[in-house]
Amino acid sequence: MTGARMSTLASLRGRIERIEAGVDMHALHKVALGHAEADATLCGGLARAAVHEVFAEGHQGAAASGFIAGLAGRVISRRPLVWVRQDFSEIESGALSMSGLAELGLDPRLLVTVRAADVDAALRTAADALACDALGAVVLEVWGEPRQLDLVASRKLTLAAQASGVTALLLRLAAVPSPSTAETRWIVRAAHSPPSASSRSAAPWQAWGAPMFDAELIRNRHGPVGRWIMEWKCDECLFSEPAANPQPLAATPAHRPHQAQSVFRRSA
Repeated sequence: MTGARMSTLASLRGRIERIEAGVDMHALHKVALGHAEADATLCGGLARAAVHEVFAEGHQGAAASGFIAGLAGRVISRRPLVWVRQDFSEIESGALSMSGLAELGLDPRLLVTVRAADVDAALRTAADALACDALGAVVLEVWGEPRQLDLVASRKLTLAAQASGVTALLLRLAAVPSPSTAETRWIVRAAHSPPSASSRSAAPWQAWGAPMFDAELIRNRHGPVGRWIMEWKCDECLFSEPAANPQPLAATPAHRPHQAQSVFRRSA
């Protein structure tokens, strides 16, 4: 029995070393986010079969949830998405809106939501879901800084993701970053979203612009970090760089130059 335990321990240590060395075969599979600078920083995009963390700064839980929904939309490839939520998170943030996720471009028919009574149940559920290679991604939403979500738990989630090829997305609300085996770590804030040209004639409460995120990449296991304003294209289901002039500009009058000079004369 002792020999079997030592063999298992050695095997686990070897897998952890491969994770930290970044040579696992699944790490070679990436999906472009659509934002040119972010994809270049990530050397091609977000790695599948890995753990990625998204933290909400302050009261930015809605923005972080929208951002992580966008990441999920990029990696699932029309496969099911399991979203595991701690009960307390739903009490503080409210229930997920299926119509809202549909407006972001996700198919609610491919989404399975699980409410976990506590952090232990949420971690067990997420680990079990990650073992199912039929899924595209698993979102684990946890509130606060529970002691159970430590470096050991992070390694277990990473091992499960690499074994099955399913991407793990951790949504951390009311928490600060701590050591983990995450491939990337983001801090997300809401960014200004000017109304689109098609909504200029709508009522003020209907003039919604495209979802905009102030996304700061603070950890990248295999490259540099950065910070960008990222626009989510709901129809194309990808991120992009915001337009330089989101509002249409009036054309320059043909009878005078673009910058007309004014001449002021001082009266005697």
